[in-house]
Amino acid sequence: MTSLLDQEPEKRSASAARRGKGCLAVLVALAILVGGGYLGWHKLSGVVENALSTPDYTTKQGVANVTVTVPEGASLTSIGQELVEADVVKSTKAFSKAIQKYDGQPTVQAGSYKMRTQLPATVALTRLTTPQKYRIRNQIQILEGLRLSEQVAVLAKETKIPAKQYQAALKKPGDLGLPTWAKNRPEGFLFPDSYELTDNATATSVLQQMTERFNQVSAEIDLPGRASALHLTPYQVVIVASLIEAEVNRPADRPKAARVIYNRLAKGMPLQLDSTVHYAIGRRGKVTTTAQERASKSPYNTYVHKGLPPGPIGAPGKAALEAAANPAAGSWLYWVAINPQTGETVFTNTKAEHDAAVLRFQQWCQAHKGKC
Repeated sequence: MTSLLDQEPEKRSASAARRGKGCLAVLVALAILVGGGYLGWHKLSGVVENALSTPDYTTKQGVANVTVTVPEGASLTSIGQELVEADVVKSTKAFSKAIQKYDGQPTVQAGSYKMRTQLPATVALTRLTTPQKYRIRNQIQILEGLRLSEQVAVLAKETKIPAKQYQAALKKPGDLGLPTWAKNRPEGFLFPDSYELTDNATATSVLQQMTERFNQVSAEIDLPGRASALHLTPYQVVIVASLIEAEVNRPADRPKAARVIYNRLAKGMPLQLDSTVHYAIGRRGKVTTTAQERASKSPYNTYVHKGLPPGPIGAPGKAALEAAANPAAGSWLYWVAINPQTGETVFTNTKAEHDAAVLRFQQWCQAHKGKC
């Protein structure tokens, strides 16, 4: 093994010279970068920055109109992917960066949004988090107390989806998300409420929204638990709620009406509700019924048959469901609306008291021809 000291003088000089030139080259390079190479370094840093930057569009106005639909429960990651596929944003990385810059955690509601192609990610996110301005609203209103056939008619008109498609969907109740205890009968379980529909809504998806809303309300008021406390099934409570919805207008009277129904059931008395006769004969519009109508043999006729009808007679709202699940305390056995216009209702304990209240109702009808 040899060392530098062992080399001949000429070789040592050559080696030293080479090392000197190498050091000089390094010093020159440093001088360029640190001392006089500002312009060159500035250009180089730009190249590096461009190589590492996030692909994003820059035109705030975008290029063309496009609709983007955010499904229920979609994550921000999946929303970003959808935006890229629709060419709204240039990359998921740009969308993620926009989320990081957002003040707080962005919340994006389900629905369809008016967007533009080739938007900066921050602009796209702003649209998604401003639903009052950019979400497409296709809203329908379903009123309380409608029968299933009436709901289908309203849905067909408001959604422009043919009634036949709703009828076909209703024949597959297992696809609708009904409660397990609903006996696969949709009547009474398409919850009356306001609904916003997406552009790609189908008859099945609309009905699913309505049954999902029923399930939410059922959970909120603990319908199964309250039914158990009343020694009833949840289905029976929904039937009672549908009767209350059809019979009683004023919210304060509904828990009382529920108590009357339960008291009469406990005593084995027929309910004798005109609303059940109207349902049985498929009629609307009148407060009273005729003797012939009350003689109907339909199982829904509570003048002829004791106990509850076999199913709901309409779709009860939340107030009626709450009343049926939480009846007032009392010993009433009768009620009558003595003023159908205002909904004023009298609750009584005895037949004599009830007959006196019925007389007041008849007097009102005499004074308001055609209203009863």
